[in-house]
Amino acid sequence: MTTRSLSRFLTATAGASLLLASCAVGPKAPDATLPPTASGAFIGAAMPAVTAEAARDDWWRLYDDPVLDGLVRQALTENNELEAAAANLRRVRAALGEARTGRLPSTTTSATGQYGRASAATVPGGNGGQPLDEGETYDVGLDVAYEIDLFGRVGSGIRAARADADAAAAALDVVRVSVAAETARAYADACSANAQIEVAERTIALQGDTADLTRRLQEAGSGNGLDVARARSALESSRASLPPLRAQRDGALFRLATLTGRTPAEASETARACQRPPQLSQPIPVGDGAALLARRPDVRRAERNLAAAAARVNVATADLYPRISLGGSLGSTALDAADLGDDASFRFSVGPLISWSFPNVFAARARIEQAGAGSDAALATFDQTVLVALQETETALANYANELDRRSALQAARDQAANAARLSRLRFEAGADSFLTVLDAERTLAGADAQLAASEALVTTYQIAVFKALAGGWSEG
Repeated sequence: MTTRSLSRFLTATAGASLLLASCAVGPKAPDATLPPTASGAFIGAAMPAVTAEAARDDWWRLYDDPVLDGLVRQALTENNELEAAAANLRRVRAALGEARTGRLPSTTTSATGQYGRASAATVPGGNGGQPLDEGETYDVGLDVAYEIDLFGRVGSGIRAARADADAAAAALDVVRVSVAAETARAYADACSANAQIEVAERTIALQGDTADLTRRLQEAGSGNGLDVARARSALESSRASLPPLRAQRDGALFRLATLTGRTPAEASETARACQRPPQLSQPIPVGDGAALLARRPDVRRAERNLAAAAARVNVATADLYPRISLGGSLGSTALDAADLGDDASFRFSVGPLISWSFPNVFAARARIEQAGAGSDAALATFDQTVLVALQETETALANYANELDRRSALQAARDQAANAARLSRLRFEAGADSFLTVLDAERTLAGADAQLAASEALVTTYQIAVFKALAGGWSEG
């Protein structure tokens, strides 16, 4: 190909490239739209235990419990999962910095020194059959290349990397939400277990008094062995409930230690001594659906993953088109190192470089199809994440509301059971009722006490589930 033909070819190719540049090289990002009913008030927001005020990030402070405040603060500072998520965020942000360098020219410096002789076969005429002279060659230079991003390959790659970084930041917030909620839940579980242990011990003390009474009556000749055996059986059954409760408390303390970056041997002694789960003195602020979806970091992560997937479709599509780079080189070549600075040794070159895989585009089209499928999957994941966020919140609110009603009913039942146990004991001591009536009344009271204590624990658990669903804890504020 002659120089003129080559020039015409380059001119024609560049013109075609500029013409193609005016065309879109990838699809628009799919719309991450929300369902129309997702932005309104929650179904469960009608109960008096919640309010439509904006949800709080530092929700644990609503309990006004200094111990809980300190534990959550410690967990948000020292939890190992949070450290791993933060490290991953730094890694992804570094990848974004690498992608941004695509906007900058690449440079290469070189310096060589050689000693050798060329082959006579490479010289026209063979140098008369005589060997060529041996000698030294020295060269220093600087090469610069810059890709003209006509079809958005570099820009789309940067957008994908930026979306990845945003998704990693949202993933860190997801871990913060979980760590704050699980820390509060572990603390509440330890407190609730202690409360249930206290109820069991109170029941054991009452049943121990009853067993002693039946024994004394038997010794006095007015009782019988059957009543003593029944009383002892009830007492031992209540004692059997203590070991599982203690194991439950210890398990909660060990979870709390892990969440706060401690070993089980360093479990919080303050939490071990807690006798009552944390209590709210005001309604829970829940906001509405629009505020929920705006603050949920898993929704934000899904949206950013969708944006990254769409940008990668554009990157893959840009591979169908030529890559155009402007390059230049300057340097000095000499046969003696001392001559490298001479004007006669100076060299330079400048010009465009066009590379195009056409017509071998099958691999590029396969990559486009892969990226498109990834974008479709990311869109479906976003839609599902929105639905799950709404489902979790409504479920948590429903559980909380119904457990409050259940607790009220259990409180009334417990009060009646306590009155019945008191009256039955008085009637037994007066000889108006049999011991079986006393035993049945005390067994009913013990069951009512245990159910009420378990319901108190569930109320706190469901409160924390509401706070977690509302995505509180993603900032330390």
